[in-house]
Amino acid sequence: MNKNQPVVVHVFDKEYTIACKPHEHDGLLKSAQYLDGKMREIRDNGRVLGADKIALMAALNITHELIQLKNVKNDSSESVSRRIRTLQDKIEKALNSNNQLEL
Repeated sequence: MNKNQPVVVHVFDKEYTIACKPHEHDGLLKSAQYLDGKMREIRDNGRVLGADKIALMAALNITHELIQLKNVKNDSSESVSRRIRTLQDKIEKALNSNNQLEL
């Protein structure tokens, strides 16, 4: 069974116990490590004070990264779709041209 199990993560010098499925443990640990790194980066820049504000800024930065990645993925998918349609049109024209020659 995939029952939730406790996993201890460390974020910004605090320890948290979070329940998650065994197959999600590695992802949770990596996520916590990434968040911790982002929070430390913001703190080290010295512009934001207070753990709550640092956490909010880290969350906003990570969300912005996610949105940018989704946009790049969507743009790439649209570009590939356009190229496929163009190739399909060219193939159809070539086939039609070839059929006309045979008649």
